[in-house]
Amino acid sequence: MARATTTTSGELVLRCQQQERTAQAEFYKKYRQDVARTLYKVLGPDSDLEDALQDVFVEVFRSIDKFKGQSKITTWLYRVSVNVALQKLRRRKRRPEGYASAPKEELPDHETPMRALQRKESARLVYGILDTIAPKKRTVFILSEIFGMSAKEISEVVETNPLTVRTRLHYARKEFFKKALASDIPIALGAFDGDLAEPEA
Repeated sequence: MARATTTTSGELVLRCQQQERTAQAEFYKKYRQDVARTLYKVLGPDSDLEDALQDVFVEVFRSIDKFKGQSKITTWLYRVSVNVALQKLRRRKRRPEGYASAPKEELPDHETPMRALQRKESARLVYGILDTIAPKKRTVFILSEIFGMSAKEISEVVETNPLTVRTRLHYARKEFFKKALASDIPIALGAFDGDLAEPEA
C-alpha cells in the first residue's frame, strides 16, 4: 500500500490510537485510495462508494484501539473494508440503474476508446451476475479471482478458517460460471482488473 510520509505504519497507528487528529488525517491520506479500490472491487460501480469509504474510516478510528499488531495493518484495513462492504451488500435490494457515478479512469496508452467501452460493458455484466450471489460467497470470490488472494489470506480478512473459505469459493465459482454460461457471457476476469481497480483519487 502507499507510503505517503516517512512515518512508519506502526508509529502512525500508535498516534491514531492516541486520537491525534493530524495522525488520523495522515492515515486517511495514506490509505484512502487503497480502501476505495477494495470497496469498488467488492461493491462494483455503485453510487454509495463515498458513503462506504466514510463508513470504513469512521469504523477504523472508532476501533483502532483493538488493533494489537498481530496482523499487518493492511490486512486489518481489508477486514474493516470488507465488513462495511458486506453490510452494504446485505442492505442493497437491487443495483441502482445507471453507472454514471462509477470512478473515472484514464485510458492506458495501448487502449482504444472502443476497447475501454467493451471492458466497461464486460465489468457491468460481471457485476450483474455477482449481484445475484450471496454476499459472503461473492466476497471470497472477488478476493480470490480479482485480488488474487490465497485461501489463508482471505480467511484472515473475513475472519473464518481456510476450509470455509475454500467451500464458499467452490460454490461461488460454480454459481458464477454457471450463470455466465447461461447468459452466454464470455468471462475472463483478468481482463476487467484495470477497470475495477482504479477509483478516482
